[in-house]
Amino acid sequence: MDTEGTHDARGTRATPVPRPAGPPAVPPPPTHAPASPPHPALTDWLRTPRAAPEPGLWRYGHRPRPDADPDRVPARALIGGAVVAFLAAALVWSLWRNGYVPHSRILLELVTPTDWWGLERPTAAITALAVYNSLVAALVIVGFARLGNWREVFRRYAVDHAQPARALRTALVAAILVWFFVRADDLLPFDNLALGLTPKSWLFTADAEQTRDNVETFGTVYHLIGSALILWPIARAGGWLTLAADLRRGTKTPAAPQQQPGEDPADWPQLRAAGLPAAADRLVADGNSGHMNDVDCVRIRRAWDSVQADPSRLPAFTDAVLRQGDQACPHPSGDRDLPARAATHDLLTSQVRLGRYADLDRNPAARRGAGSAVDPGTLGASLLAVGPSGAGKTRLLVRPVVESLALQALAGQAAVVAVCAAGTPLGPDEGYDVVVKPGDPASTYDLDLYGGTTDPDEAAALLAEALVGDLPDIDARRAQSALAQLLGPYRAAHGHFPAVPVLRELLDATPAALDDLRRHLPADSPHLRELDARARQFANPGDPALALADRVAVLDRPAFADFFDTSGDTRPFSLRTLEHPLRARIDLPERAHPEAAHLLTRLVLAQFTAGAPARRDRSLFAFLVIDDATHAVTAESVRALQRLRNANAGVLLTLRALGDVPENLHTQLLGSAGCHMAFSGVTTWDGRLFAQSWGTEWVETTEVAKHTVFADQPLTRAVHAVRKLVTGKAVTTDAVTVRKVERERWSASDLAREVPAGHAVLSLTTVRGEHAPPLLVDLHS
Repeated sequence: MDTEGTHDARGTRATPVPRPAGPPAVPPPPTHAPASPPHPALTDWLRTPRAAPEPGLWRYGHRPRPDADPDRVPARALIGGAVVAFLAAALVWSLWRNGYVPHSRILLELVTPTDWWGLERPTAAITALAVYNSLVAALVIVGFARLGNWREVFRRYAVDHAQPARALRTALVAAILVWFFVRADDLLPFDNLALGLTPKSWLFTADAEQTRDNVETFGTVYHLIGSALILWPIARAGGWLTLAADLRRGTKTPAAPQQQPGEDPADWPQLRAAGLPAAADRLVADGNSGHMNDVDCVRIRRAWDSVQADPSRLPAFTDAVLRQGDQACPHPSGDRDLPARAATHDLLTSQVRLGRYADLDRNPAARRGAGSAVDPGTLGASLLAVGPSGAGKTRLLVRPVVESLALQALAGQAAVVAVCAAGTPLGPDEGYDVVVKPGDPASTYDLDLYGGTTDPDEAAALLAEALVGDLPDIDARRAQSALAQLLGPYRAAHGHFPAVPVLRELLDATPAALDDLRRHLPADSPHLRELDARARQFANPGDPALALADRVAVLDRPAFADFFDTSGDTRPFSLRTLEHPLRARIDLPERAHPEAAHLLTRLVLAQFTAGAPARRDRSLFAFLVIDDATHAVTAESVRALQRLRNANAGVLLTLRALGDVPENLHTQLLGSAGCHMAFSGVTTWDGRLFAQSWGTEWVETTEVAKHTVFADQPLTRAVHAVRKLVTGKAVTTDAVTVRKVERERWSASDLAREVPAGHAVLSLTTVRGEHAPPLLVDLHS
């Protein structure tokens, strides 16, 4: 059965992933065991809830931010009000307690006998006064607590926190209140109230020593009961009992609701529902033992999806799972993970985390503090990243994206090709299936100059785009025709396309090369007319052959003598293999041969944009990453980007500045790439293009106008004169105007001046047309 190369023996497919002609050198044995990746346990990873999909939102464990409360008191005002209320309560009670409030006992005297308030007061009068003072103290505490919003302070800074911080904060509050209650017997009247309500026979006896012991015991009991009354509501608010029970059981408070029976994703419910409990049990056992990782899980899920699409694969799938467990349905390379990971990934949603949305007013409240991520749904619209050297494009964007797609390739979901300068840190060579290093004698793989096609016209179109696509004075169609007039006859004569030295001689119209080609063609071959036409056009004004020959000469160098083989003795890497879950990297000789590197970049981009839509099986997400696409952007490549959205493919292009691209392509490039990323340090010229691309939005503005107040009354004028003399300003009134205006989401000046280092403005569009506005992302968090 066709398993898309995910669980076949290596080399058994009709069109297998290209391998080197000779066996590669055996790497030295490792000196130590590989370190365990710092990933969460597989079961915890599977059970962690994911938010609903939104463009650019990191879904793993995301909790929606609560909507902003318009009535929420700012922290500064809340704390200030609580402190002022506390000081006011202390002042009022001090005045009451020290007798500075006149007629303070008038209400008590109205309801009690008059003879109680003489020089000698009975015990009942003392008890009544204690009750009266306690009621006043309680009213002062409750009243100023409401005025100072003490409950909101307690809730915001103690209760509204996750455990165990919630318990610790509430315990601190309880300790302060209990300490104050125990030490405040001389300040508060509650101990006098308790003492007055206690029968005297319980406290006072004929023995003075016994009386003192009884009073001390009474004080201890009073403090214990009062402390319990304080601690009980605080303990309930702080969840002390729940936390203690969890600690006793050795578990933590669950962050998400428990899964219903049969819905636990770690229990492989899809296999159990299909009647495969043995296979599910085997995978569960491997997951619990720690042998299975996230790549294994997603790879087997992908294989199960193929079984559901083609039920004839079910016996092979079941047998593989029962025999191999977490190693079933392997990647053709046999790898189950990358040698190292530099970013945070969630393969269950195919996302890679880029950073965190800045907690600033520029970002919507719902996105502030949330994670920022990209996935094939957004990368399929192609991503254009612009930022100066050192802004972090390679380290903070290119490497995480390449790493994510390499992991997805191991899981049988994607094919990725990365193009970069030699030495770019995109991971070790062991993390790729194919590493092509043109110009490096140690390179194991070669690059197919003609993109694996056998059609001379298609090969001519690809080669013309690579050779002269960036030259505005050369007609691309005439260049394609000139190449086709040579490639067609040569393939008819020799069965393959010409090598670089031969192609250069043909373009230069070397008599020996043309005569040799004619001798190998039959006398009645229609390709002779092509050669005759090429001979007539050679050296005519506007003939592109000379420009083509000059560009081919860039590749006809001793450093590339062993590359671009067309004889058939080797199997060079071709972008026709995008139907396989492939991980490829092409290291270009940017320093030693910059012109050749630029030409090869255009060649790879042209081959990818032609090969990705031509795939018969588009189930794999194909992606091309070009680190520094300065010389790769041409009019034809920009038009080709738009065709990738329907082909389940995309491209990531990075530029140092939009000014490096021809000016007539600025608008087309921004329109073809659905996703844009402006790093810190872009110029105002580039910022203007991004601002125009992102459009405008309606915002609410408030304008305050100050008008001088002219008084008519003499007294009022005198007051205004004194106020002006003191403040130095005339008396004015404010006229407030609130209106909606249309403004740019990000202006050119904002992009150039207000994006901090390590940040970028990210705008995303999915292949389904969903949009996310340009938001500021902190790439270091």
